[in-house]
Amino acid sequence: MIRGEDDSLFEFKAAAWTPAGAAHPELLENMRRRSTTCRYFAYGSNLSTQRLRERAPSARAIGRARLPRHRLRWHKLGRDGSGKCFVECTGVAADDVWGVLFELDWRDKPKLDAAEGLGIGYFEREVRLAMDGGERLALTYYAKPDKIDPALRPRQWYKNHVLRGAREHGLPASYIAALERVEADS
Repeated sequence: MIRGEDDSLFEFKAAAWTPAGAAHPELLENMRRRSTTCRYFAYGSNLSTQRLRERAPSARAIGRARLPRHRLRWHKLGRDGSGKCFVECTGVAADDVWGVLFELDWRDKPKLDAAEGLGIGYFEREVRLAMDGGERLALTYYAKPDKIDPALRPRQWYKNHVLRGAREHGLPASYIAALERVEADS
C-alpha cells in the first residue's frame, strides 16, 4: 500500500499508458540498465522531502532547479476532485518553474509513479533543467490533457505541502510569494 496524491492509501498497479512525446518505455529501460538511480524533478507537493520519502524512501535532494519555458498550474484533476500541480510548456523565455532535482533508486520509481497516477492523470517526460553549474536531465510528470480543468483549485493541505517544500529547499522568495497567492479551498 502507498499514499496517493490526496493522502489516501491504495495498492500499487503498474501503468502502461505512454503518450506521444512521453518518456518511451525503451528509454526508461535503457536508463535503468545504466544506473541504479534516476533523477526526478519535483515541482508540486513532492517538493516536500518528507512527503516524497513517503513515496520514494531513497529520495535524496541534489539541489534546486529551474524548468525553463514552463509555468506551474494548479488545476489538474486529482483523485479527490481538487486541483493538483502540473507544469505547462509555454515556450515563453520569461516563464520558469522552480523545483528540486532529486535522485532516487529505480526500485522506488514504480511506487512514486503509482502515487502520482502515471498513466491515469499524468505521463512522464525527460526534461532539461537549469541549475547552478549547468544543465541536468531528469524525469518529471506532465498532466494528461483530459485531466486539466481550469475551474479546479487546490485544497489548502495540498498547497501547504508545496509551500513547505519550496521553503525547505530555499526556492526564490519571489517564487514562494507567487505560490502563497494561489487561492485554495479549505
